[in-house]
Amino acid sequence: MLIAPNTVVSLDVELSDIWGNLIERTEEPVQYLHGGYGDIFAAVEAALEGRGAKESVEIRLEPEDAYGDYDDLLLRVVPRRDLPEALDVGMRLEGEAGTNDEGLIFTVTDIAEDKVVLDANHPLSGMALKFACTVVGVRPASDHEIASGSADDASPVIVRALP
Repeated sequence: MLIAPNTVVSLDVELSDIWGNLIERTEEPVQYLHGGYGDIFAAVEAALEGRGAKESVEIRLEPEDAYGDYDDLLLRVVPRRDLPEALDVGMRLEGEAGTNDEGLIFTVTDIAEDKVVLDANHPLSGMALKFACTVVGVRPASDHEIASGSADDASPVIVRALP
């Protein structure tokens, strides 16, 4: 079976920077529902159209094709006193409800004496990436999967495009 709209595709994936430094490799095949459902980068989905099991694809994703450009407006420097006592670099915090930051997820990127740097950009934003994958399998999607817009056993992994 070939990859076409309303098929569930299983992939082994490697994501690297453009210099070949590995960022992530899936340990288990990941699945997505093919056909414009937003479960995978659009450029990857287009490159996979018409492929079958055991075929491999490697494409370069520019920032706009992956996690977007880095946005300085998503960076915050806040007083240390406004944040929880237990705080470490790498922790993730939700934007405060009722503010412009509501719905954003911030990563603590730096802690100084009285200031904390928070960044709501995806860690891979602004980066060109190399996406390499091998098709492990292709099957018809169930009516439930089509209605829900995603594979029943999809994993939220690196292939999912962010809003």
